[in-house]
Amino acid sequence: MANTGVAGPALTQPPTQKVLEVTPDMILTNARILTMDRAAPRAEAIAVASGKIVALGARETIEALAGGQTRIVDCKGATVLPGFYESHLHLVLGGAELAHLQLGHVEGADALARAFRDFAARHPDRPLLMAQGGHYSMLDHPMTRHDLDRIINDRPIAIGAHDHHTVWANTKALELAGILHGAKMPHGHEVVMGDDGLATGELREFEAFAAVIALGGEARLNLGIATGAEPSPWPDAAAQAIDRAKVANGLAHAARHGVTSMVNMDGNRYTLDLLAGLKREGQLTARVKVPFHYKPHMELAELDRADAMSRDFDDDWLSCGFVKLFMDGVIDSGTAFMLNDYPGRPGHRSEPLFPGPVFNRIATEIDRRGLQIAVHAIGDGAVRTTIDGYEAAQKANGRRDSRHRIEHIELIDRADVPRLGELGITASLQPPHAPGAMDFAMFPTLDVIGRNRWRDAYLCRTLVEAGAPLAFASDWPVTDISIMRGIGAALTRPVYEGAEDQRVPLLDVLRAYTAGGAWAAHREHLTGTLRTGMAADMVVLSGDIERTEPNNVAQMGIALTICGGRVTWDAATMM
Repeated sequence: MANTGVAGPALTQPPTQKVLEVTPDMILTNARILTMDRAAPRAEAIAVASGKIVALGARETIEALAGGQTRIVDCKGATVLPGFYESHLHLVLGGAELAHLQLGHVEGADALARAFRDFAARHPDRPLLMAQGGHYSMLDHPMTRHDLDRIINDRPIAIGAHDHHTVWANTKALELAGILHGAKMPHGHEVVMGDDGLATGELREFEAFAAVIALGGEARLNLGIATGAEPSPWPDAAAQAIDRAKVANGLAHAARHGVTSMVNMDGNRYTLDLLAGLKREGQLTARVKVPFHYKPHMELAELDRADAMSRDFDDDWLSCGFVKLFMDGVIDSGTAFMLNDYPGRPGHRSEPLFPGPVFNRIATEIDRRGLQIAVHAIGDGAVRTTIDGYEAAQKANGRRDSRHRIEHIELIDRADVPRLGELGITASLQPPHAPGAMDFAMFPTLDVIGRNRWRDAYLCRTLVEAGAPLAFASDWPVTDISIMRGIGAALTRPVYEGAEDQRVPLLDVLRAYTAGGAWAAHREHLTGTLRTGMAADMVVLSGDIERTEPNNVAQMGIALTICGGRVTWDAATMM
C-alpha cells in the first residue's frame, strides 16, 4: 500500500513567513504536527489568526511571531493533526440519544431488567423509555415484546439495535404506536408479525419503528432518516429550541472527540435550519454537510428539493450538495441485499430498495444536476447495484469530478473491487464496524455472512490498494464516536480465517480521518490539511501517536479541539 504520509522526524518543514500582516491570535508550539500536506508533511509550530492558519514551521520562528495578546499553547511534544473529518454520522439522532438508556455492555435478561427498571425509576415522567445499543443475541433467543413485558408492562419501553436498523418494543409501546395489529409498510420496512396475528415486537427499518420513536417526542428529528420529509406543520419557536438543544449536545460530544467537520448522513431542510439557528447563536462548533434524503416512494421531481437545499445552504459551515439513498439494510437482520443466498436460508437474499434499472435512472438524474451521491450499501448485491448505477451515470453524462460514494461496503464480490478505483468511487468505511475490531462481536455476524465469504467481508486495505479513495468515520450513534478508538480499530482489527490482513498503516488511517474525508466531501480547499490560508481546524492529541503502540492508541485522548480558530474542546478546563 502506498503510504499517504511521510514518516521520520527529519523531514523538510514548511517555509515560514518572517513578517505577518496580523498578529497571531494563537500559536501551538512544541508539537509534532502532521499536516497531511504532502509538500510539507511536518512542522513544530503553527500560528492562527482570524480563524485561518497564517504560518507554520520551526518552533523558534513561529514563536517569534507572537504578540502581547497571542495565546501560546505548549503541546508538550504531542501530535497535532488537522481537525478530524467525520465522514459518516447521524448528528441529530446521536444528540438526542445521549439522553437514552445505553446498553452497550448489558448482556442477558437479568442485567437488561435491572438496567431498564433503574432507568424507569430515574425518569418517571418520560413518555417512552428508550434504550440504545442492544444487539441481536443479547438474550439467548430472539427478543420479543413478551421479554420486554416481563421487565416493564405498564409503560412503553423499546430497545434500538446497535446498527439502528431494528427496534424491539413491548406490548404497551406497540399499542400506543398503533401497530400491535400490524401496519402496511413501504418495501424494505417490516412490522414482524407472530402466529397469533399480533406484532412480535421486532420492527425492522426506519418506517416500521417511526411510530414508536414518535412516542418519545423525537418524531421531527427522525424524519430526515425515516421518510426524508419535512415536519408538518412547521415547528414553532419553542419546538425548534428543544430540537436545537439536542443537536447542540451532539456537536459538543463530537468536539470532545476532535471532530471539526462532519457529513451528517441523514437530513432534510429542517436539519439545516436547526444548524443555521445554532450558527446564529454562536453554537455551531463544526462544519456540517447535510443531504437530501431520497426515498423509494419519491419521484425524480423531488430532487428539486435537493437543488434548493444546495442553493440555499452553501458556505464554509453549512452545505448540502449531495443526495443520500439506502440500497439495503444490514447483515444481522438479513435485510442486506446479497448476490447469493444467506447461509442456511435457501432462497433468501433480501432485495434492493432500488432495483437496478430504477437506480440507474435516479443516479443519472442526480449526477446530471451536478450533485454528489452517497449510497448505504452493505451486501455485495447492494454494492454491485450501486456501482452499476454510478457507471450508468458516467456513460450518460460523461465523467466529472463527482466523487460519488458508497457507505459501508461490508461485503463485496471480488469482481467489483477494481471497479471502485476505475470509476472514482469513494469507499466511505467505518473501522469500528468490522466484527471484533471494537465493540461489535465477531459472532453472530460472521455466521450470518458464512465462512466461505469471510475473505470478502469488511475489506479496507484491499480496496485502497485497488485504487479506491478512502474516507473513515464512526457512523455514530451506531458506534462510539471516539475517533481515537476508531483509529485503534483500524490499526488492530482481527484477521478473519481465510482472509487477508485488512489493517491500514497509521499515516493512511490518519489521512482517511482528515484529508481523505475533506476530499470526499469536496472540502479539501477549506480543511483537512494544515497549510497557510486553510481554516484553523486542528486537534491536539494527548500524546505522540507515532510513538504509541497500536494497541494503546484507542486509550489516547483529545487535549484540544479547534475549529475555525475557536477552541471547542479543552480537556484542561472542560473535563
